[in-house]
Amino acid sequence: MKQIKFSQGISRRNFLAASATAAGSLALIACGAHTGKENAASGSSAAQKTTKLTFCLDYTPNTNHTGIYVAAAKGYFADEGLEVEIVQPAEDGADAMIGTGQAQFGVSYQDYIANDIAGGNTGITAIAAMVQHNTSGIMSRKEDDITRPKALEGHKYTTWEMPIEKATMKQIVEKDGGDWSKVSLVPYTTNDDVAGLQSKMYDAVWVYEGWAVQQAALQKVDVNYFSFISIDETFDYYTPVIAGNVDYMKKNPDVAKAFLRAVKKGYEFCVDHADEAADILCKQVPELDADLVKKSQEFLASQYTADATSWGVIDPARWSSFYKWLNDNQLVEKELDVNAGFDTQYLEA
Repeated sequence: MKQIKFSQGISRRNFLAASATAAGSLALIACGAHTGKENAASGSSAAQKTTKLTFCLDYTPNTNHTGIYVAAAKGYFADEGLEVEIVQPAEDGADAMIGTGQAQFGVSYQDYIANDIAGGNTGITAIAAMVQHNTSGIMSRKEDDITRPKALEGHKYTTWEMPIEKATMKQIVEKDGGDWSKVSLVPYTTNDDVAGLQSKMYDAVWVYEGWAVQQAALQKVDVNYFSFISIDETFDYYTPVIAGNVDYMKKNPDVAKAFLRAVKKGYEFCVDHADEAADILCKQVPELDADLVKKSQEFLASQYTADATSWGVIDPARWSSFYKWLNDNQLVEKELDVNAGFDTQYLEA
């Protein structure tokens, strides 16, 4: 199989295509290097037997996931008596795999879970925030001077034709005094956000600051970027999150807690040792662009926990504010319980 260099922009709109390209070759058993005997010596209550779990990524491996890979490499899962297989999503996505129990845990997003709930997939719930704040926003060429939403007027924005996406864009443009009807929409047709800007396929694109903006800097491509949360705090929703299968966790609460203990320890390591964490991710996933991983990891080290009291915290007020906005704008099939979709009882402070 030809080795793939994962350096394109991380975008939820293209993760399924990229996952297919990767052909599932990056799945691994993340059991760490510790043996049961060593675990017993450490006093772990789960050391007497190994519990096998499947964790489904949302996309090809990237720095949002580093804490998971660190937990594997450092033996944090093994310390809890866990053997975790990390897989990429099937064509119907990670949420479907988690909701049906094909994976006990995985990666999702608050807006995806809203659609799950509205569509009847109540088998999935968020259990921890992987990154504390929404680090996405709009990237554009420096020369176009798109430094604020109103400046999108007269320019081409590339869209993946999702109602929530368009409503978000419309609100931030209008909140800044702009006219959304004056923004041209073109379909998203590339897996490389920076290359798309350079070739002038579009003038502006929704990206994650921790990946595409860092990629542009590495490639010495001059860009402007503004975040959604700098315009409207409504959009400080949780993206991405760790989600779990509801029935599995109800039946196995101690396993869910053990899993999150290991993952939390992994992300805490990323915060304190960004460079080493990047090396760990690259070693486990050699297809990644090491320079981009290093730069992205440095950025995310300050974002995993940010201003929260500890990693993984989900603020109920922020969660419900976004769901209220979805309800008010009739962006879901049926009205949401604004307090539904997350459960932090398994996350220990």
